[in-house]
Parts: sequence; structure tokens; C-alpha cells
Amino acid sequence: MLVLALLPLAAGCGDGQDSYCAAVKDHQEELTTITGDGDEDSLIRALDIFKDLRDKSPSDVSDEWQQLVSRIETLDGALADAGVDPATYDRDHPPEDLGREDRARIDAAARELGSGPTLAAFEGLQQEVLDVCHTPLTL
Repeated sequence: MLVLALLPLAAGCGDGQDSYCAAVKDHQEELTTITGDGDEDSLIRALDIFKDLRDKSPSDVSDEWQQLVSRIETLDGALADAGVDPATYDRDHPPEDLGREDRARIDAAARELGSGPTLAAFEGLQQEVLDVCHTPLTL
């Protein structure tokens, strides 16, 4: 009896994983193009893809996806609030009209995005995609 009661739960786990892996495969080419060009704003341009993968991810990696997405959102927000284009922003040569406070927020957000915990989360996500979906995050 207990086995029969748990079958719908097990089926749901497989369906969720299938949906997640399908999303990974659907986004591989675009994510490869975005991140492969080496542009400074590539993670921001990939944000919608990362959000979709976060929303479809298995619960065991939802924290890692949230870490990555929130750090990118924070940087994107700091740049937007400062009126700075992520594609052209150069920390070493910021726009002349960029205030110290805005620059400090952008720098703090960039540090958090490049921090050990965020990098570890991203590396873990890449490995998890390989293990679960048997394909890399990018081609």
C-alpha cells in the first residue's frame, strides 16, 4: 500500500528532472553563444536563461541556482540604477558622471558575483547538469 501511495511522488520527481534537462538542452546553444563571446555583460544577458533553469531545477540545487541568479540580478540592478550600460562599463575607466556611491555598489555587486561561494555554486551547477542530464550546460 505504501509503495502505491509513493508512486505519484516518484513520478513527479522524474517529470521535474526531465523538464529541467529539456530546458538545459533547449538553452545550450544560446547560452554557449552568449557566454562564449567573452563580453563583460554575458552573464547579465544570460540572466533569463539562468532564471528559467533555476525555476525548473531539482530542489537539491535550487539554492545554487538562487545564489547565481541573485548575484547577477544584484549587479544588473546596480548598473541599471547608476544608468550604466553593462556592455560598455569599464571599471578602470568609468563614466565621468558616475558617482562614488554608484561605483561602490557596482564594485560590491561584482565582487559578490565573482566571490568564492558564487563560483563554487556555478561549478556545482555545471557538474550537476553533467551528472543528472548527461550533457554540459554549454556546448
